[in-house]
Amino acid sequence: MRHVTSLSVAALLATTGLAAAQTNLEKLSQFKTTGTTEFTEIEQGGDKSEAINAILEQVDLPDGFAISLYAIVPDARHMAVGPQGIATFVGTRKTKIWAVTDRDKDRVADEVKDFAPSIDFAVPNGPCFSPEGVLYVAEQNRVLSFPAAEFFYESPDVAAFNVLAQGELIPEEEVSYNHTARVCRVGPDGKLYISLGQPFNVPAEEKLDLYKQHGLGGIIRINQDGTGREVYTNGVRNSVGHDFNPANGELWFTDNQVDGMGDDIPPGEINRQTAPGQHFGFPWYGGGSVRTNEYKNDEPPADTVMPAVEMDAHAADLGMTFYTGDQFPVKYRGGIFSAQHGSWNRTEPIGARVMFTAVNEDGSAGETEVFAEGWLSDNGEYLGRPVDVAVLRDGSILVSDDLVGAVYRISYAD
Repeated sequence: MRHVTSLSVAALLATTGLAAAQTNLEKLSQFKTTGTTEFTEIEQGGDKSEAINAILEQVDLPDGFAISLYAIVPDARHMAVGPQGIATFVGTRKTKIWAVTDRDKDRVADEVKDFAPSIDFAVPNGPCFSPEGVLYVAEQNRVLSFPAAEFFYESPDVAAFNVLAQGELIPEEEVSYNHTARVCRVGPDGKLYISLGQPFNVPAEEKLDLYKQHGLGGIIRINQDGTGREVYTNGVRNSVGHDFNPANGELWFTDNQVDGMGDDIPPGEINRQTAPGQHFGFPWYGGGSVRTNEYKNDEPPADTVMPAVEMDAHAADLGMTFYTGDQFPVKYRGGIFSAQHGSWNRTEPIGARVMFTAVNEDGSAGETEVFAEGWLSDNGEYLGRPVDVAVLRDGSILVSDDLVGAVYRISYAD
């Protein structure tokens, strides 16, 4: 009898698990049941809720604003608010997407459970909705669609389809543990825009042609059925937040700058893209106009677009959204709320804030200011790390926090 080593057993089990995951997706695509009957449900309230509310008492906001706990959501990352206002879907950098429901509309979630539990997700950081109610999920190396997710999510089995199948988003040999938190948006042209961070602090020159071809270190756009792929944005290190200005359809996005150059350089970025194919400077620039050591002797692209806003160095600007509600005062309408996750290797930590950037009538950036802060204590301890901002239908905003594992709601009252 042939000996089966522990390594070959592990490989067999891994292959079997992958096949099962593929089978489940195939079944869901054919509107068949998978046999999955159980959800993972997250308890709301209790001691954890009290502890989070104690942290929120330390958060400073402008006059008239209040922050409260909306939901306990483990590893909460980017958020997609359902167009019907039924549920909010929250991605993670792990293996879960969470469906968050406020059933009695008291602006506190009653239920948090995993979405599509029969599917094995891999870094499903980036959910986004089309106006028609199709939920897209950008994973590490796959893009899925869930038509009518707000109506199917009550069942463990949901209609699910490949947009880009496993291995089709980026070349498999370029899959990394670093910079793989994708985000997506459906643009005013009806196409799906997906950010693809390149995996290095600064990539070697021999990688540049491959990355340019596939859009790593940029933003790609595709038709919602996965066809028509093109690289829309070039010269980006790692963008983990983008949105379209509803006033003119222009794409804006955050970008995380090069590490290891010092506490105060290079600056973080919020960028404004006014035409397809524009180049935003990386890796010749590490952030703003600061040249990288690796490419300081090389000529950068002549048409490099400099950032619309330079942010504090290493604050880790992630999710951003244009404010489309009418609950907040006029000064905030049409502007950008963005989340700073906080520095990871700065000698004096910075970030863990929600920022606001005004947008002028001509589409240019106005002043940037701190909107919410207090998650970074005076002794440098992180009490929370904001990731993303989303607008609810009532005009309040949600802020996700992957350290605490929570989603907060910020509201305004005269």
